[in-house]
Amino acid sequence: MSKYSLGFISDKDLYQHIQQTVEKYRFQVDLAAFNKNLIDPIKLTFDTKVYQREIADVISDEVLRQLDKSNNNHIGYFHQNIFHYLGDGWFVPEKGYDIVHLDKQIYVEMKNKHNTMNSSSAQKTYMRMQNTILQNPNACCMLVEIIAKDSQNIPWAMSLDGQHVSHEKIRRVSIDKFYELVTGQQYAFRDLCQVLPIVIEDVVANMNTQTGYNTVLAELYNISPHILQSLYQLAFARYEGFSKFHL
Repeated sequence: MSKYSLGFISDKDLYQHIQQTVEKYRFQVDLAAFNKNLIDPIKLTFDTKVYQREIADVISDEVLRQLDKSNNNHIGYFHQNIFHYLGDGWFVPEKGYDIVHLDKQIYVEMKNKHNTMNSSSAQKTYMRMQNTILQNPNACCMLVEIIAKDSQNIPWAMSLDGQHVSHEKIRRVSIDKFYELVTGQQYAFRDLCQVLPIVIEDVVANMNTQTGYNTVLAELYNISPHILQSLYQLAFARYEGFSKFHL
């Protein structure tokens, strides 16, 4: 008997996919990873002084922000790659569109939120879909949004070079309507959301997930007892005078 009772995906496939997503989560951060994107000590100085907070707390928040940004990418993996399991023919290419069904000639670009793309990115995506339609008039291209304004499956209206454009085969689709299209079940996405906490709990209970271990502060203390000073010396190590920088 099915434990999760989703008719469009087996318990085994659902569990496996969520397990693969959880395994991608980051749990540990060291100074090298923390500074990979070049931390701005000037902004952290403002954050510390304006909000009157301890620098250690500000850094801890920045660590969590970096973890959250990284984990958001893994949620994208979850949304995209689950379609491997939702019916024959759906697959995730290594490059190009996010999801494709060659027999049905459906090409999908997936975005997390309806406001994720700026105007330039949206226009580029639309023109790419236009080119797909020109190359293959039987194709249907879809911008699928996880968090859309409305439940919808409508032509995607766009302004290109000041001109209003719309095409019946270039569509803007909310994730619930896309699940319905793929599975044939109207409430498939809702049903997935309902069992998701249960499956995640089952996965985590059976995994040796690591607790968060943050060495950033300890490594900064090794550079200087003054953490903010360490950040400046780290960020501007190759600038003149910063070898003797003191706060």
